[in-house]
Amino acid sequence: MSGNWIEVCGEDEIDEEDVIRFDHGGRTFAVYRSLDDEFFATDGLCTHEQIHLADGLVMDEIIECPKHNGRFNYKTGEAKGAPVCVNLKTYPVKIEDGAVFIAI
Repeated sequence: MSGNWIEVCGEDEIDEEDVIRFDHGGRTFAVYRSLDDEFFATDGLCTHEQIHLADGLVMDEIIECPKHNGRFNYKTGEAKGAPVCVNLKTYPVKIEDGAVFIAI
């Protein structure tokens, strides 16, 4: 995995089947915790109208944008429902000593 590892938060700061917003270096990311207790990260803004995805609803592997209800698979970044048609960029995630890191 390439990139710089940046600490986002503690593992216990993200509930299962939830998302948090993380801002770093003038960019916004969304960090997710699945029902399987795995962590994932994507760009934090919807590709349709640049709305913060952390304000959206997480259901299974899907994040739904709060503005127009466009959907993405947060594990793969794949656009899954109109009006979104551009995929999200995803980022590697690792857990070390109870902290969540993403590579950007």
